[in-house]
Amino acid sequence: MSKGNINVSVENIFPLIKKFLYSDHEIFLRELISNGTDATTKLKHLISIGEAKTELGDAKIEISIDEKAKTLTIKDQGLGMTLDEVEKYINQIAFSGAEEFLEKYKDDKNETGVIGHFGLGFYSAFMVANKVEIITKSFKDAPAAHWTCDGSPEYTLVEHDKSDRGTEIVLHIAEDSTEFLEEGKIRGLLTKYNRFNQVPIKFGTKEVNDPTHEPKTTKDKDGKETTEPHRKITVDDIINNTDPAWTKKPADLEDEDYANFYRELYPMQFEESLFHIHLNVDYPFNLTGILFFPKLTQNLDMQKDKIQLYQNQVFVTDNVEGIVPDFLQMLKGVIDSPDIPLNVSRSYLQADGAVKKISGYITKKVADKLSSLFKKDREDFEKKWNDIKVIIEYGMLSEDKFFDKAKKFALYPTVADTYFTFDELIEKTKENQTDKDGNHVILYASNKDAQHSYIQDATAKGYEVLLLDSPIISHLMQKLEGGDAKVKFTRVDSDFIDNLIKKDEATISKLSDEEKEKLKPVLEGAINDSAYTVQLEAMDSSAQPFIITVPEFMRRMKEMQATGGGGMMGMGNMPDMYNLVVNTNNPLVSEILNADEDKQKGLISQAFDLAKLSQNLLHGEELTNFIKRSYELIK
Repeated sequence: MSKGNINVSVENIFPLIKKFLYSDHEIFLRELISNGTDATTKLKHLISIGEAKTELGDAKIEISIDEKAKTLTIKDQGLGMTLDEVEKYINQIAFSGAEEFLEKYKDDKNETGVIGHFGLGFYSAFMVANKVEIITKSFKDAPAAHWTCDGSPEYTLVEHDKSDRGTEIVLHIAEDSTEFLEEGKIRGLLTKYNRFNQVPIKFGTKEVNDPTHEPKTTKDKDGKETTEPHRKITVDDIINNTDPAWTKKPADLEDEDYANFYRELYPMQFEESLFHIHLNVDYPFNLTGILFFPKLTQNLDMQKDKIQLYQNQVFVTDNVEGIVPDFLQMLKGVIDSPDIPLNVSRSYLQADGAVKKISGYITKKVADKLSSLFKKDREDFEKKWNDIKVIIEYGMLSEDKFFDKAKKFALYPTVADTYFTFDELIEKTKENQTDKDGNHVILYASNKDAQHSYIQDATAKGYEVLLLDSPIISHLMQKLEGGDAKVKFTRVDSDFIDNLIKKDEATISKLSDEEKEKLKPVLEGAINDSAYTVQLEAMDSSAQPFIITVPEFMRRMKEMQATGGGGMMGMGNMPDMYNLVVNTNNPLVSEILNADEDKQKGLISQAFDLAKLSQNLLHGEELTNFIKRSYELIK
């Protein structure tokens, strides 16, 4: 028997571990299972190269609870340790790592997630236990060892009569951590961190149908069939899948395998994913994984079911900021890289060179996959566009390299349900939609119903009208316009159509300049609303007498402000501003000019309210008054 003190300069280090890492205390189980997994996989390797003269057998990790004794045990069948190895790895190396960690980070509240990075894995047991035992038997021909520590720098190390290979960690759970003696709590942690562990994890037993027993069916004298019940057998309850889809080669998987894995990852997600991207790279870093494109439509919120980050099949986090580009954090799936430590801080990730390369690789892989899908089956890609456009448009805004690639497959749908790439759109509209000043005007609508009359006016002239309705489209248009000073995106209701794309020929007004000067103050006085700027324009006589438009610049700035971009934050809410375009060639406008004052007001009010109604701007008392007035007119 040997006793000793762990050589530490930090007095009573264990309470410090517990206090400092309290918010992360549940990870102790992940750390101890990871140690058992390492011991098992290393033994498997030694056996394969002939350095361990033993058989691996049906090696697994077993978790057990003894509520009466208040213990939680983690048992593996891996390498095991000799007494000398316990002395070396537990009392010296591991503890020096613990001390280094606390000395370096005990005053830094932002670094509470770096425990595993500094070799503190085993000592995380003291976050929930007031006493820890290690009972271990090496695969080598050596006596078993029994190490005990009660949370002080003192320990005992003696021989033990354990005869089977492997290590048992026995945690005597502290009074303030008795939740870790509850089966539901432990099962939840195993599901969260270890459901794809490389080594099978047994947690209790369960009853299943005996596969060797075929229930017999018999008939009574009346011919009624009776089938005997299935015979039940008790088997180990293995809680994990050791061979998840992302660890396999893409060539070995069918579409159904990916669909099944998606359901396994997100059992409460009832919609299938649209498509998947299988990641598999071994240089200049190791990375595997599967990413799924979910249906997003207009939803910009981060999904509840996020991308999960694993290290060698052990769950690390679903906060993948710094590893996955922002725009791809709306995807789902798994990324697994042994190059990322089990516990890392956000600042560590952001500064790490390998992590930056991983982020760039994922962006490129996603862009390549989308390009491939577009080229392979454009019709199917068009059908999925509305469900994936938010991700792609966000990516084009936030990542220049992705923007360059995506310009070749990003789609711009029209109100007629046709789709163009940007280059196709430019080519299609260049001749007809270039104005007299050489500006190439791309018309778009955001709502087919609300802007129906404006769309009709534009399509009647043979113009293409896009349907762009995502919440970030204003930002993307700004970027697309930046590539060509002559290309201008303009919403179809931002002016009357002849003003949006001005051609050489100008429409002559039926009203003289003097008549227009007389009419304008009459209109302004009757409307009496500072939000509206009255403009008298000569249009086709069949066009509406009053048209409400929103200046493109002001409307776009408001939209960009609403989504928090364009440098508009902190400027306060921009006021609503509209143009009231009055068609001087419409007969009603001439009638207003020549009517007496009372009739002028009535005609102006009715025409103005009709224009507001067409833009969904008529509400409340104004709408009530308009309805009453309209009934009076038809009596």
